[in-house]
Amino acid sequence: MSNPKERILETVSYLFHQQGYNSTGINQVIKEAKVAKASFYQHFKSKDALCIEFLNNRHEYWFKELFKFTSKGKNSKDKILLAFDFVIHMNTKENFRGCSFLNILSEISKEQEAILTVIQLHKKELNSFFLQLTNNDLLATHVYLLFESSIIESQLFKSNEIIEKSKTIINEIL
Repeated sequence: MSNPKERILETVSYLFHQQGYNSTGINQVIKEAKVAKASFYQHFKSKDALCIEFLNNRHEYWFKELFKFTSKGKNSKDKILLAFDFVIHMNTKENFRGCSFLNILSEISKEQEAILTVIQLHKKELNSFFLQLTNNDLLATHVYLLFESSIIESQLFKSNEIIEKSKTIINEIL
């Protein structure tokens, strides 16, 4: 059995992703992770601190999987198209739950700047990923915006159709 901190993070990884940040209470996390309240607060000073660690872990996991998925590409164009296939893969794996970062962004207040900073860093790194592949700032931004909107629309309609259309657009542009 994993240690209390790992159990908390495993539990919150599921709950934040499935229920959302605001709908997940600390008492639920404590109960489902099977940890004492004191143990929870030993590892996390607040729900925001827990969210930041969750997002940092999600960032690491998500990029590791993206890099692995796109590494099969022979060239930059292939890798960009595979990035869109990665979204299809994640939609299938996670039942169209969309982007954890954008989901949490919609739930936080302007006072939760530390969480916002983590979300912004994740999105900046994603844009940088496309910039490295295109070596063109305007083109990278275009691909990034199609990528982000594909995630949102596929979550909204529980369909990969918009991702396939975005791939067609990317194929034409590149």
